[in-house]
Amino acid sequence: MSILEDLYYGKWYPSERTKPKNPELELVHQKISASMKALKARLSEQDYELIEELCDLNDVLISILSASDYISGYKAGALTMVEIFDRKII
Repeated sequence: MSILEDLYYGKWYPSERTKPKNPELELVHQKISASMKALKARLSEQDYELIEELCDLNDVLISILSASDYISGYKAGALTMVEIFDRKII
């Protein structure tokens, strides 16, 4: 693992420290929960398990993309610092 991956997955968990202050987040969470309850009531157990598996896979995908974006952000920040100090802007 790279040092950036260690920061993301290792001893330091910035994703757990993030507390989004977007009020829309709770609303979306409630809508997802209500939709899952409705699907559970309508679908067979086997079909609902397939929906749960799909949700789990989507969570994995989001985690992978978030880690990639996190690493890209660190790289962009580091390149910005190199450019600033290289040109002695400060």
